[in-house]
Amino acid sequence: MDDLGLSIAEYSVFASIMTFGGMIGALISGKVADIFGRRVTMWLLDLFFILGWCSIIFGKRAWWLDAGRLLMGVGSGIQLYVAPIYISEVTPKNIRGCFAAAASFTLTLGFSLAYYIGNNMNWRTLALVGASPCFIQVLGVFFIPESPRWLSKIGLEEEVEASLQRLRGGNADISTEAAEIRDYTKTVRQLSGSDFMDLFSRKYARPLIVGTGLMALVQFGGNSGISSFASSIFRAAGCSADSASRVMAVLQLPFAAMSIILTEKAGRRLLMMITSAGACLGCFLSALGFLLKVLNLVINRILQFVCHTFVVVMFIISMILLYHELDYHQPAELTSSMVFTGILLFSVSFTMGMGGTPWIIMSEILTINIKGSAGSFIALVNCFTSWIVSYAFNFLFQWNAAGIFFLFSFFCGSVVVFVAMLVPETKGRTLEEIQASMTLLQ
Repeated sequence: MDDLGLSIAEYSVFASIMTFGGMIGALISGKVADIFGRRVTMWLLDLFFILGWCSIIFGKRAWWLDAGRLLMGVGSGIQLYVAPIYISEVTPKNIRGCFAAAASFTLTLGFSLAYYIGNNMNWRTLALVGASPCFIQVLGVFFIPESPRWLSKIGLEEEVEASLQRLRGGNADISTEAAEIRDYTKTVRQLSGSDFMDLFSRKYARPLIVGTGLMALVQFGGNSGISSFASSIFRAAGCSADSASRVMAVLQLPFAAMSIILTEKAGRRLLMMITSAGACLGCFLSALGFLLKVLNLVINRILQFVCHTFVVVMFIISMILLYHELDYHQPAELTSSMVFTGILLFSVSFTMGMGGTPWIIMSEILTINIKGSAGSFIALVNCFTSWIVSYAFNFLFQWNAAGIFFLFSFFCGSVVVFVAMLVPETKGRTLEEIQASMTLLQ
């Protein structure tokens, strides 16, 4: 903001335009992944990221940075779909959740690194650091096999077995798994679902409601606003923004690592409810902290008004004011402590399961014939709600800081209820078993 003289509105555009680009990427992600395969789609998203980072690194005007964020958003929208889909399609059922959670851990590692080093680095240099993993992945994709389920969908049966053999090991017996994939793909081919409007037929109602509902409620829980503007939140609460951001960055890592174990041990459903409840409590604490700050300011102003208005009781009011001034730092410190604790609780809860688990569930419940269109639609819902939160956050935070966190707390609590009522447990089951139970295949 200082370097380019941005207003709050312009800064909000810069922060939120990436999620707008994510909507574009989400719209094309499923179709691209279905036509060209998972590996080619990964190369494509890396291209968008590299172009976006370069636009930021070499940008001379604000619109260069906005264009870079938009391009990165397109790549991010594609990545949101193809990464969990690929992982779920290539991993065995007993460790599928662990691998998906491990991918979320690497995402958290990237965020934490950015938080930790971002305060000590020029933003152009930080952009250069951000671009480096994209080049690594371009090379890394050369060494991974294509998804056997996508190969089965397009009729490349010999490649299905070759891919599975490479994934499971040269001495592994893959005949049973290959047969299950082939049989289920033949069954699904007999269903409608390749067109977008087929998604809204009755047989796909449950997976679509579960996927879109989870994404919308989780994003309205506030992560886009909190993660994008954490430093501003800490400063408003009276905390040291640099120190608080570093603590948040470091603290996320062990809890993200815990999610790798808990995803399979506790299961997707229980982990989602526990971490959503933790995020709800974190937002509630932050809201109370900001509310306390407002109440303290209001009381102080009321006392000053009374002091200047009623001269007769000047001495009594002066004593109250004196006491209030002596005790003024206590509520201020309490505000910063409550907000700091609340943001950390929200952050670790989101990292440990609330943020990544919906993508695991989405990748498991969608049948192969609607995976492209439904996955794109669900990713679009995620990006659109994320854009709403990230763009509106600054305005709402300035208007009523406590109110916006009470609202986030409500949506985080709604996730608990939604999961308890509608979301099935998927751990330990094959993709074919899960999808058959979620859709009306009769």
